[in-house]
Amino acid sequence: MDLLAGDAPKERADAVRNRRKVLAAAAELFAERGVARVSMDDVAAAAGVGKGTLYRRFGDKSGLAAALLDERETQLQQQLLSGPPPLGPGAPAVERLAAFTEAYLAYVDAHVDVVALSQTASPGARLRTGSHRFWRLHCRILFAEAGAPDPDVRADVLLAALTAEQVRHWRHDEGHRLADLRRAMGGLAHSLAAG
Repeated sequence: MDLLAGDAPKERADAVRNRRKVLAAAAELFAERGVARVSMDDVAAAAGVGKGTLYRRFGDKSGLAAALLDERETQLQQQLLSGPPPLGPGAPAVERLAAFTEAYLAYVDAHVDVVALSQTASPGARLRTGSHRFWRLHCRILFAEAGAPDPDVRADVLLAALTAEQVRHWRHDEGHRLADLRRAMGGLAHSLAAG
């Protein structure tokens, strides 16, 4: 196999099946019990795979959460890249920022426990994920297109306001409705883009 020619190594069929079984089991257990009450042993048993397979593939529960989120984030990323405006291309940058902010807030809210685990696995974990780098680059480009100064800093500020910890606090501790938060955060995106 010539990796330089662009051929990626193929994953074995049994490994693909095991990955799907593990992710499906984890999603079901997390939804039923909450992330904190599910162990890696629980996931291995529910998926019908060995613990060693699970740990080799995902490392720990935060690695498992990150893999589960990767599957779910792909849909939002595709909407940003090729979906209809204002989330996708074709709308003014400020409108796209507001649409992203509202969509990402809804995504975090829908998966808050799993997102929280992936963001807090270790100090700075949130900043090291590929998805965070993608979201940050997207926001940074849109802030720059809108003519906002310091687009990198503004992208960081916007994403820091959308962490799972913050969203959980708003929704569960303070009881804010998602629709109200989406409107408020879309307004914040507009304000940050205006400079």
